[in-house]
Amino acid sequence: MGEFFKAELKDRFLKYALSRRDYFEIKVLYDEFLHPNYSLDFVGKLIKDIRDHDADLLDVMSGNGVEVFILASTPKTQDFLDEGGFMDMHVKEEEKWDVFLNQLSGNRKLSKDEKLLLEKNSQTFKREKTLLIVLVSAVAISFLFTLFSVLKEVLMEPDYVRKDEFVREMQQLRSKYIQENQRLEIELSQARLALDSLKN
Repeated sequence: MGEFFKAELKDRFLKYALSRRDYFEIKVLYDEFLHPNYSLDFVGKLIKDIRDHDADLLDVMSGNGVEVFILASTPKTQDFLDEGGFMDMHVKEEEKWDVFLNQLSGNRKLSKDEKLLLEKNSQTFKREKTLLIVLVSAVAISFLFTLFSVLKEVLMEPDYVRKDEFVREMQQLRSKYIQENQRLEIELSQARLALDSLKN
């Protein structure tokens, strides 16, 4: 839970205590503002925060085994809320931090030398940026041309075989086929002769 929301709840607790003329249990605050999303312990922690800031803002009595059992407003409660309460304190604290962070961010004015150096460096950076853009563009164009030529070669131009190469390869295959047939015929005839000699 954010600090802003906690500050708002503390103010609401104090306003509720002012609206009551008697003592009431902290469970009433829980039922009124935080039930069922938060625990009763959270209410106790917020009451403790209020008392840590100023113990005179609430009149607290212990009982039932707990430090804060019942509570009521005091004359100081109304004065505190009239001054802005916890919400105003939180907003002022945030404003202080904003001012501090703005001072750290470097909003100071530059000297003449710093301005000249900044202008000189910005011109150099512009030149370098232009050269870098040109270089990246050249690399990108080169990559695209390479990619296009590879895709064109793979997808668009089929691999043709010239006619004379095709004829020569067919003749080589035919001669290998004939030689293989002749060799097999010789082996077959030798095998027949061997069988005939075994029969005799």
